[in-house]
Amino acid sequence: MAAPFFSTPFQPYVYQSPQDAVIPFQILGGEAQVVQIMLKPQEKVVARPGSMCFMSGSMEMENIYIPENEVGMWQWLFGKTITSVVLRNPGPSDGFVGIAAPSLARILPIDLAMFGGELLCQPDAFLCSVNDVKVSNTLDQRVRNVIGGIEGFLRQKLTGQGLAFILAGGSVVQKNLEVGEVITVDVSCIVAVTSSVNVQIKYNGPIRRAVFGGDNLVTAVVTGPGIVFIQSLPFHRLSQRIARAVTSPNMRENPKFVIQIAIFFFLAYVVIVSSLILTDV
Repeated sequence: MAAPFFSTPFQPYVYQSPQDAVIPFQILGGEAQVVQIMLKPQEKVVARPGSMCFMSGSMEMENIYIPENEVGMWQWLFGKTITSVVLRNPGPSDGFVGIAAPSLARILPIDLAMFGGELLCQPDAFLCSVNDVKVSNTLDQRVRNVIGGIEGFLRQKLTGQGLAFILAGGSVVQKNLEVGEVITVDVSCIVAVTSSVNVQIKYNGPIRRAVFGGDNLVTAVVTGPGIVFIQSLPFHRLSQRIARAVTSPNMRENPKFVIQIAIFFFLAYVVIVSSLILTDV
């Protein structure tokens, strides 16, 4: 059985697969966490590209395309990677591998066998997996309205009976919803939900405000039964705060930038008007 996601970071845990294979793992760190997985000979870990942090000398790493994780043209067209990293232990002795979160994120161990063999996650939530786990990006047909941005169309689905590790930002809360129980969550704060949960999108204001962005303009009405994982600090919210902190002081310290932008648009306007006049002549 996998460890609960809210467990103490430095405590080691043991995962037992349906085939009675025992795989110890350890989650290290507080915010930007690393999961260390112990592998016996011929055992392997499938991870997202660029996530390997360290490994023992007996380990082999290969970047391959996995047919069972095929996601079609959608993922490739929108810049998503279609390959995975396979870390295998071919040696006669036990080995280990450390998989790191790509940002300030917490790593949640998910035993899919305990969630009915299926879990719907936010895009790019998958970090790595052990044993029988299939990753696919699919359109969430349960959402009645369209969310602005490609991240609203792609939903990551994990299926199988193995152990998966997913990412979440900030503090993580697990809500166990009873039949008919309803909670409202900001769309970006949803990390994962079980397949039995019903999710409906709600716009808190005019559609045009939601299209051009805003805080808490798009929320999700989640109805049980099922389980929903909620994060307090989504990555895109963190990146937006950092971008504002970096760009705003520069604007105040360099007022010439605004003048330069105004001159640029004025010259562009003059060029367009002149071309139209010359065309008419």
